[in-house]
Amino acid sequence: MLDYSIRPLTATEVQKVVDWAGQEGWNPGVHDAACFHATDPGGFLGGFLGDEMIASVSTVNYDDRFSFLGFYIVHPEFRRAGRGIEIWRSALAYGQGRNIGLDGVIEQQENYAKSGFTLAYTNCRFSAKVQDILPKLGQVLGNGVTELSDAANALRLYDRKLFPAPRDAFLQSWLSAPSHISRMYSENGQIKGYATLRPCLTGYKVGPLFADDVKIAQALLASLLAAVPEHHRDQQVFIDMPQPNAAAFALAAQLGLEKVFETARMYSDHEPDIDLNRVFGVTTFELG
Repeated sequence: MLDYSIRPLTATEVQKVVDWAGQEGWNPGVHDAACFHATDPGGFLGGFLGDEMIASVSTVNYDDRFSFLGFYIVHPEFRRAGRGIEIWRSALAYGQGRNIGLDGVIEQQENYAKSGFTLAYTNCRFSAKVQDILPKLGQVLGNGVTELSDAANALRLYDRKLFPAPRDAFLQSWLSAPSHISRMYSENGQIKGYATLRPCLTGYKVGPLFADDVKIAQALLASLLAAVPEHHRDQQVFIDMPQPNAAAFALAAQLGLEKVFETARMYSDHEPDIDLNRVFGVTTFELG
């Protein structure tokens, strides 16, 4: 009988986990594996029977107070054999002493609650074709939008107000990844919002979409989608919006976006004190 072992994954093995996520229908980004692994190389765990990986989970430690859990997958042919709970416990141990967040499927809330997680709110994924959204956006406040490819200090400080922990390594890899398109909105030298568009297995995702108000969110979204090549504008774009942000949901309705998925945002300790009214799009369901 083969021994079951759990260990940190290499960058190549993380790509395999992202491929699994695609098979589960989670529609990961083309460059997610490299960006995610760079954020916390020790935070991606694999469960192995002999040399074969059969399970995965990530617990990305951003600092000594906050962590985010994702990629909790057991390969279909090895499910219901207790392998999942073993790697789950290893993930919690890796994030021990921190407030751990996760975006779980709604039907698994009770199971996460058994491990001490409490529901904070829901996130909803909205979608429509790029070509259907663009005409409804116009060029709102377009003069304040500039291209963004580097996590300068001012950008990191702005992001810190809207994310529970500093994430310098993630931002640098996210903003500079090939084919990622990022935009920043500023007024009088002050950052008022920023956003990133990335290609995925199907279409595109926008995340984060951080903005001080809905008009700035529209301006950023208009600039990002205008950068999509015309021959790709028949593809879908997805935005994950936190339910407490009423202005985000109103924008989704205005643009004719359709709700296609929903997650339960849960925390092991407490809901972080961030202004969700400025979070028009979650960065990712996997890393928060």
